[in-house]
Amino acid sequence: MQINSAGVTLSQSKSIRVVDVPGHARLRNQFEEYLPETKVVGFVVDASTISRNAPAVAEHLHHILHALTSFPPSQQPPLLVILAHKADLFKSTSSSNANTSTLAINRVKAILERELEKRRASQSGGVNVEGLGEEGERADMGGLECGEKEGSAFKFDEWEGGDVVFLGTSIVSSSSEKVASEGSLETLWEFLADNM
Repeated sequence: MQINSAGVTLSQSKSIRVVDVPGHARLRNQFEEYLPETKVVGFVVDASTISRNAPAVAEHLHHILHALTSFPPSQQPPLLVILAHKADLFKSTSSSNANTSTLAINRVKAILERELEKRRASQSGGVNVEGLGEEGERADMGGLECGEKEGSAFKFDEWEGGDVVFLGTSIVSSSSEKVASEGSLETLWEFLADNM
């Protein structure tokens, strides 16, 4: 497991460098080395397993939120894009008109907001949240500030660190009959082409 980097062509006139920093405990904090020159931070969440891994995912996201809010005021922090990956594994009910990407995004967003609120509440109450066992993890780490009223829960829409964009993605095999717009990485590539 290692950090990977590649050039990606978005259009004839736009190319970007993509750096993949795995979420493994040994590597995950190395994302900070790339932040000064980063325009977009993509945080990939497996939407199909978020329920089981929510505390660990929220802990890692908290580190990223803290890093983004630690930028000096004179420097524009990167945009945060949270990818609800494996959206194709969600089933749309007949009573719902929502596509699978919307279902995955709503699930990931709700679970992460709940877990980040637990972390925020435990910090403000002086109780240390259970972490992944990393040495020297700071119990007073910021990054979860919202412009909310006293006592309201953490919401990405109110996060003081900037805008957070949620996209649903999936990897649809070529043998699948699913339409690319329902999943795949097309939404991510289109977003990057429009916002870079």
